Amino acid sequence: MAALLLTRRRGLPRTVARNTRGKSWTAILDALYAESWNASLHRFRSPFAYRGMGREDHSLTSSLVRLAAGADVARLETALLRNFRKYAVSDGVRADSIWDWLALGQHRGLPTRLLDWTYSPLVALHFATEAPEDMERDGVVWCVNFVEANQRLPARLKRIMQREGSETATIDMLKAIGDMRAFDALARPRSTKRRSRGAEFLVFMEPPAIDRRILNQWALFSLMSSPTARMDAWLTEHPDLCRRVRIPAELKWEIRDKLDQANINERILFPGLDGLSRWLTRYYLPATGSDRLDDRYAFHPDFDARDRNRRAGRPRRPAARRPSRATAARR
Repeated sequence: MAALLLTRRRGLPRTVARNTRGKSWTAILDALYAESWNASLHRFRSPFAYRGMGREDHSLTSSLVRLAAGADVARLETALLRNFRKYAVSDGVRADSIWDWLALGQHRGLPTRLLDWTYSPLVALHFATEAPEDMERDGVVWCVNFVEANQRLPARLKRIMQREGSETATIDMLKAIGDMRAFDALARPRSTKRRSRGAEFLVFMEPPAIDRRILNQWALFSLMSSPTARMDAWLTEHPDLCRRVRIPAELKWEIRDKLDQANINERILFPGLDGLSRWLTRYYLPATGSDRLDDRYAFHPDFDARDRNRRAGRPRRPAARRPSRATAARR
């Protein structure tokens, strides 16, 4: 399990997350599935949501904030959703509430305050290793404990989710709150003595099954309590809720090939001809130069075990010593 690099318990500055650098395929899987045992259910049911990114230096900034680039984010969000609804209806697309439109917009590429996550560690690994142009850079998989994050929700939203027996919000639950303005108002401090930032909160939302992509990616969205709120800044204030599993560049092609063999690829995650074309383009990309693994991986029947030991820094088991000729003669 990853160690918390800087913690409040020791009186040190707080860090964004616990960090683990995977040293092998199996070490990365162990790190991703850590803390998944649910004692109350007597089953392995992970409380984490996962987000894979091809570059470790990419932040958890929403596409809406990136588009605003310092402008009025709230006004931009309103304008985007208003025009998305107007033109989508003209194309025959309809939704029941602003929350449906928000989820649909995120799914179709509209800049929103939402971020894409998944319940599946392997799907997150796919997105951390999907881009050939990022193979020479370390990637990362963010793991956020959404069950613990729920303990910091406003009382009203928490009651609605508890009444439904759910650890994630749904469109219907958010409708019970009202529109997005009413939702954002939940974060406003009731007392002027409280810091406004301290009232921010994070909730994970399961989108409706718009198409097979949502289902196959086992997707969910993170939703902050303000269009301007940054998830990475919020997690800095709550480092105990998350960890980051670093994906070393030297392991990416091995992980990519093994995910393809496990049928975790664009053909499955993006059903249709577009996903099929993306998968075939990457799958048949020639291995040249630094992409070639010959020098890194020896063709030996014991390769996998030897490589895991080498990368994890464990001493190799010494080979059995052959008896000397004198000893053999005495026998």
